[in-house]
Amino acid sequence: MHLSSASSSSVAQPSVRAAASSPLSAAVPAPASGVRDWTCPFCPLLCDDITTIVHADGALDAPDVECPRLTQALTWFSAPGASQPAIDDQDTDLESALLRAADILKGASRPLFGGLATDVAGARALYPLAAGCGAILDHLHGDAMAASTAALQDRGAFFTTLSEVRSRADLSIIFDCQPSLRYPRFYERVLGGTDHSRELIFVGCEVDPAADSVENTSTHSILKDGDPYDILAIWSALTEGRTVASIGGNNTIAHALADLAARVSAARYAVVVYEPAALPGPHSALLIEAVNRIVKAVNRTTRAGALALGGDDGAMSVNQAVTWLSGLPLRTRVSMPTRLADQPALDHDSHRYRTQRLLAAHEADALLWVASFQPEPLPTGLADNVPAIVLGHSAMRSMLGTRTAPTVFIPVATPGVDSSGHLFRVDGSVVAPLSAARASALPTVAAIAERLTGLLDSRSQP
Repeated sequence: MHLSSASSSSVAQPSVRAAASSPLSAAVPAPASGVRDWTCPFCPLLCDDITTIVHADGALDAPDVECPRLTQALTWFSAPGASQPAIDDQDTDLESALLRAADILKGASRPLFGGLATDVAGARALYPLAAGCGAILDHLHGDAMAASTAALQDRGAFFTTLSEVRSRADLSIIFDCQPSLRYPRFYERVLGGTDHSRELIFVGCEVDPAADSVENTSTHSILKDGDPYDILAIWSALTEGRTVASIGGNNTIAHALADLAARVSAARYAVVVYEPAALPGPHSALLIEAVNRIVKAVNRTTRAGALALGGDDGAMSVNQAVTWLSGLPLRTRVSMPTRLADQPALDHDSHRYRTQRLLAAHEADALLWVASFQPEPLPTGLADNVPAIVLGHSAMRSMLGTRTAPTVFIPVATPGVDSSGHLFRVDGSVVAPLSAARASALPTVAAIAERLTGLLDSRSQP
């Protein structure tokens, strides 16, 4: 869904430039220079208003966009990366790398598929591969995703969409985060360019400086140093009809939140914006549950919704795909068809199947690490004697170093840069198509996963 709006800055910005990485095999002729609309895959806002200039050498320019996150992401495409697959840091061909990777998965009894930074097609192809070898599935941003999932499973949620926020919300409450730090174009894309007035109240944090650029909007902060658990507990009590006098304790906090509750009640449409990854742990699911409880209570008398900012690096897309394929979200183990009679086909546990816990307890005997959007180092808890298969950005080759255990590296295409694809937007309501910005011979994650599934099937035959 197109949510473009004019930039609030009138200062010309320097162009963002990135050179093409080398292809997997022979070089593909670069496309002629041209201009096209492009959807950025590096942030779950999926901004689709970017004018991208593709040069003859495969370099990209986005001269009209002021987005530090895009600028940083494109630095990973500013120089040719390693395009050759490798086994134990030695160059090899794709077929040999696939065979070695299949052997690793075939010999593992409890493999972990981690990172999972890919698109919908990649997730769909990885799932049958996981089923073929009894793998556990967890994402790079699994902690934030698991907290949101737990709150949804326990108490439900009342979501809204970017379009609803843009067209209806006259009051936005930003809870304990500054969205522009992680999502630089949040205000421009979601709130900018509209002619109706709105109010932004930052609760439990300072005002995000980027919010002051939104036209027809007033901003202020309350309880910037308050404890988020106390804030939500008191706010929830007030929303349920309690009085300041009956709550007791810190009356300063209670009075401030009573005023906030009154503003919410008087609003035409209120939205509570929060960022799961920015909430204090380890019990952030309780905070998310409290936000959802407040929003549901408000909806008894007026309109309100919650907007969670997350799903980076394909997290939402992979979680959605795994859920519709299995019926369970990420942090699920998919048992092999040859499992014992007393073993479940699927087992979901957001704590037990956490990547860091599995590696610390030495419960995973092989790792398949997927990082197609940008280089993501192998998890710090991975023991040197655990075999690893990396389907990653070309620059990851130099990050692997020398390991004792067998290590296979296969460079893959970046969706939206080297290949087409699809990603879910941050609000989960839109699946955005991605178009390749340049020609590339790098294989997609989906293509590699399908090849590995075929090799596992063929090697399991008598």
